[in-house]
Amino acid sequence: MPNVEMSVVVPVFDEEEAAPKLAREIAAAFDGQAYEMVFVDDASRDGTRAALVALQRELPSLRVLWHARNAGQSRAIRTGVMSARAPIVITLDGDGQNDPADAPRLAQRLMTRNDLAMIGGVRAKRQDSLGKRFASRIGNSARRALLHDGAVDTGCGLKAFRRDAFLRLPYFDHIHRYLPALMLREGFAIDFEPVNHRHRESGRSKYSNLGRLWASLSDLLGVMWLRTRARNPGEISEA
Repeated sequence: MPNVEMSVVVPVFDEEEAAPKLAREIAAAFDGQAYEMVFVDDASRDGTRAALVALQRELPSLRVLWHARNAGQSRAIRTGVMSARAPIVITLDGDGQNDPADAPRLAQRLMTRNDLAMIGGVRAKRQDSLGKRFASRIGNSARRALLHDGAVDTGCGLKAFRRDAFLRLPYFDHIHRYLPALMLREGFAIDFEPVNHRHRESGRSKYSNLGRLWASLSDLLGVMWLRTRARNPGEISEA
């Protein structure tokens, strides 16, 4: 595969219907650009992997990786980022609710702004249930007040960031929800842009409000601790 400038990483779990359609949409959005897409199947129990592998004949830019055991969304993202061949990584959720048409815009802005390490998407008109939106609003408000990361929507899967910056962050499960705070902890600059959000057309959500809340509480305490242990050396020089 020729050199690529952007790697689109998509974690998927039991998305047999959504994944192939999403891959085709990504290919259309990035047509004519130097990119690859890396789908990471997190040990799906349906035909997700087989559907994606079959699609490689149609989409030469598509790479398919898979886990032997289910390890969660954050690990699937990390697997994709570590395998990515480009310095710029764009992530999207595998359920199709993120609009791939927004992805090139975020990537191009990041490529022209050397001062930024990440641009996070902010879902302008969320197409989720009232309960899910309410729980997200409460969680985002609490996180923003405690971590001072300026993020109003860390749950948006559409993000563009520099691969080397991501790999400098401490890894833990659910890290994908704390990327703004962790990027700032390393001294990187970040920004946000509004993006489209769509209804889920197939499959079902892998999270419940209660399960997300329980995980978020422990994760939040952990990230708060990490922030207190950060020591930034400033610019690094070599003789």
